[in-house]
Amino acid sequence: MLIGVYGVRAARSTPDFLVASQEVKPTWNALAIAGEYVSAASVLGLAGLMLKHGIGTLWYAVGFTAGYVVVAALVAGPMRRSGAYTVPDFADYRLGSQRIRKLCAVIVLVIMWLYLIPQFKGAGVVLHLVSGTPYWVGVVLAGLVVSVSILAGGMRSATYVQGFHYLVKLVFIAVPALVLLASAGPDGRAEALHVDLTAWSRPLLDLDNSGEPLLATWSVLIATTLGAAGLPHVIMRFSTTATARAARRVAVWVIVLLGLFYLFPAVYGLLGRVFTPELATEGDTDTVTVVLPGAMLPGTWGAVLTALVAAGAFAAFLSTSSGLLLALAGGLSHDLSRTGATGVGRLRAAVAAGALVAVLLSLPAAAVDINVLVGWAFAVAASTFCPLLVLGIWWRGLTVAGAAAGLAAGVCASTGAALASAVTDVPHGWVVVLLAQPAAWTVPLAFAVMYGVSRLGTPPEWAERAVLRLHTPDAADHPSG
Repeated sequence: MLIGVYGVRAARSTPDFLVASQEVKPTWNALAIAGEYVSAASVLGLAGLMLKHGIGTLWYAVGFTAGYVVVAALVAGPMRRSGAYTVPDFADYRLGSQRIRKLCAVIVLVIMWLYLIPQFKGAGVVLHLVSGTPYWVGVVLAGLVVSVSILAGGMRSATYVQGFHYLVKLVFIAVPALVLLASAGPDGRAEALHVDLTAWSRPLLDLDNSGEPLLATWSVLIATTLGAAGLPHVIMRFSTTATARAARRVAVWVIVLLGLFYLFPAVYGLLGRVFTPELATEGDTDTVTVVLPGAMLPGTWGAVLTALVAAGAFAAFLSTSSGLLLALAGGLSHDLSRTGATGVGRLRAAVAAGALVAVLLSLPAAAVDINVLVGWAFAVAASTFCPLLVLGIWWRGLTVAGAAAGLAAGVCASTGAALASAVTDVPHGWVVVLLAQPAAWTVPLAFAVMYGVSRLGTPPEWAERAVLRLHTPDAADHPSG
C-alpha cells in the first residue's frame, strides 16, 4: 500500500491514471507485467491442477508463457502506435464506431470479472489456511487493499506495486520449493519424479477423465496462448511504454521472467503427489502450495516456509487484481462513456464499484477450481479480442459489421459453453472438453465470422491509412535514424 500511495503524485489526469503518461521504463514495465500476469492460477491453481490431473497440466504454463510470443510478434508494437489506451479505444480508432466501442467495453467487464473472482477466492482460501479466519474475510480484505492502492495512484502505482510483487512472488515461491526439494531426501525426490504408466504421468491434459486428452490439451493451448493476446489488462500495459520498439522489448523480457517463475509451481505439484495425496481425494488441491511445507516439515521451519508461500500467494492476488481493476475501471467509465473521455474521479469510482461486484461474485465461488475460472477468462479473450486485434492490425478489410458479428459470436459461444459446463452434467467424452475448454472451436468460429461478414461489406474509407499507421515506425522507434 505504501508503494501504491507513492504514485499518487502523478495521477491527475486520465492518461496518468490509465497509462502512467506512457513514461514507464521497459525493464520496470516487464517486471510489472510479469507480476500482474503471475496470478492465483499460477501460484495455487497450477500446482493444484497438477496434483489433480497430472503432469499434462504443465501445458497451462507453456500456454501462459507462449502467449507473449504472439503478443510480441503481432500486437505489442502496432497497438502502441495506435495511441489507444484500451482495447475499446483501439476498436474506436480502427473502425470509428461507438457501438463497437461499447460492445468491447462490455466484453472487458466479462473477462475482468471472470479473472478477478479466482484472485479474491485465492485470498480467502490462503488467509483461512494460515490464520483460521472465515473465507469471506480474505476476499473482502483483498478487495479493500487493492482498491486503496489503485485509488491512490492508478497505473503508476500499479506498476510499482506489481514490479515489486513479481520479485516477492519469485523469491517466496522459489526458496521454499528448493528447501522442500532438499528436505524430501533421495527417496522422496525419486518417488516424486518417478514416471509410471498411469494416466497421471501422461504428457497430455485429460480434464475430468474425459477420455479426450489431445483435444483438451489443444484447446487449453489455444485459449492460453491466444488469450494472452486479447487480455485487456495485458494490452493496456503496452500503452505505458514510450515507443513501439520498447513495447516489443518488454514482451520479450516478460517471456524470460515467466519462464523462470513457472519452474517452481511444478515442484509443489510433484512433491504434493507424494506428501499430500489426500488433497486430491478431498477436493482441496488448490491449497497444496500452502499446505505442503507444513506437511513435509512440521514445526517452526514448516511454519516459516508456509508464511513465505502465503505471502507470495497474496502478492499474486494483489498484483494481478490491481491490473484487472484498472482495466475494469477503464471499461466502466472511460470506454462506456459517450466520448471516451472521463475524469480521474469517475475512474476511481469505477474502481470501487468494480471491486465491490468482484467481491460479491467471489463469495459463493469457494468450491470452484481457480484455474477453471481463469481458463474461462482466457477462452473469452481468445474468442473475442484476439481476432479483433489480429485482423484489425493485419487486415484492412475488417468492417464494423464483421467486427460486431465476430465479437458477438465469440463472447456468446465461449461464455455459453462455460456456463453450460458449470450447470449441466454431461457424460464423459469430447462434449465435456468442448464445453469446459471451448477455445478449440470458439476461436476459429470468431475468426471465421469476423472475416466472412467483413467480406460481405466494404471497409471504412480510412482503413488503409489506419493500418498503415500501425505498421509505420515512428522516429522515436529509431532515434539514430
